[in-house]
Amino acid sequence: MDTAAQVARALKKLGTKTKAANSARFFKTGKGQYGEGDVFIGVTVPEQRLLAKECITLPLSEICTLLESKVHEHRLTALIILVVQYKNAKPKEQEKIVQFYLAHASHINNWDLVDASASYIIGTHLLGRPRDVLYKFVRSKNMWERRIAIVSTHALIRKGDSSDALNLSGMLLSDTEDLMHKAVGWTLREVGKQSRPTLVQFLHEHAPHMPRTALRYAIEHFSDTERKRFMQMK
Repeated sequence: MDTAAQVARALKKLGTKTKAANSARFFKTGKGQYGEGDVFIGVTVPEQRLLAKECITLPLSEICTLLESKVHEHRLTALIILVVQYKNAKPKEQEKIVQFYLAHASHINNWDLVDASASYIIGTHLLGRPRDVLYKFVRSKNMWERRIAIVSTHALIRKGDSSDALNLSGMLLSDTEDLMHKAVGWTLREVGKQSRPTLVQFLHEHAPHMPRTALRYAIEHFSDTERKRFMQMK
């Protein structure tokens, strides 16, 4: 498949009204909810991943068309393709993909879109590079840019570097969005997988004023006794 139109037609054939309705509810597309206005056509993620394998040479101009679509599955499929392209690209092309991703961040506007792409493109690219963009995004008024910032650190955590994850988590403790509380807790849990003492040190300092959701996610792999102790610090 060489064009966005071909990808869109293939996705349409895979979609069902039942799955579309279920996705619309799951991703909170109602008025005033975080996914308000998002449109689903009912294609599963595994189906999108299979389709993406047929489109890995799709030009950035066509990926852009998919990313700018109002249809959620168009955007997610575009990002799945972009992740594969980044992984297989040479350094100069990788830089181009990163700049493309950042320039189109406004269309990466739901949690699954961020989670499927940010660490694999932005986070991976920042290994051994300055992380200024993370601190720019974490201060954004746009929740999805803040989520891109924190989720991108997962690539760094996997390589044993938790410093930015901890810094950004600390900056986001006062965030008002529950989806950000979950992202922070998830990130801290990943830090704990690499180094439990590092996570415990962070929690001793911040647990008393952490959002409850973030704290619950962070201590999910602790023992019952440890979880109770940290929850009681609230």
